[in-house]
Amino acid sequence: MTAIPKPPPAADAPSGDDKPDAAPFHASRRNRQSEVAEDYCELIADLQASAGEARAVDIARRLGVTHPTVVKTIARLQRDGLVVSKPYRAVFLTETGRAMADKARRRHAIVMEFLLALGVGEATARADAEGIEHHVSEETLAAFERLIAERRDPVSG
Repeated sequence: MTAIPKPPPAADAPSGDDKPDAAPFHASRRNRQSEVAEDYCELIADLQASAGEARAVDIARRLGVTHPTVVKTIARLQRDGLVVSKPYRAVFLTETGRAMADKARRRHAIVMEFLLALGVGEATARADAEGIEHHVSEETLAAFERLIAERRDPVSG
C-alpha cells in the first residue's frame, strides 16, 4: 500500500517547533467567565431587590438562556464563593457576590452615562454599556468619570 504524501504546510502555519502563544486565548476565556459571573451577580441583586428572591427560572428568562445553563453557572458561582443556593430554592449573593454586583452596577452606570454624554441613543448606549463595562480598564473608567463631571459642571472642570 502506498502512503499518500502530506501536503506542505501553509507558508504562515507554525512549524512543529513553534507553538503559538496561548496566553491571550486563556486570558480571553477567563475574562468571559468573569463577565458571566458579573452579569449573574448583578441580575441576582436586581431580582432580590425587586422580587425578594432570585430563582433560576427568573434568571434564565431574563438572560435568555436555558434553565440547565443557569443551574450549571450557579454551581460554578457557588464554588467560587459568590452565591449560596440549595436545590429547588432561590439563589442568594454572598458578601463577595454582592461586592461584585455593586462594582458591575457602578461600572455599567458610568459607561452608560458616558455614552449618553457622547450623544449615543439610549437603547444603543444600554446595549453597548453591557459589553464595555466588563472590559474597560480602571484608568479609562476614571477618565469617563472626569469627562462626565466636566460636562455637568464646565466651570470647575
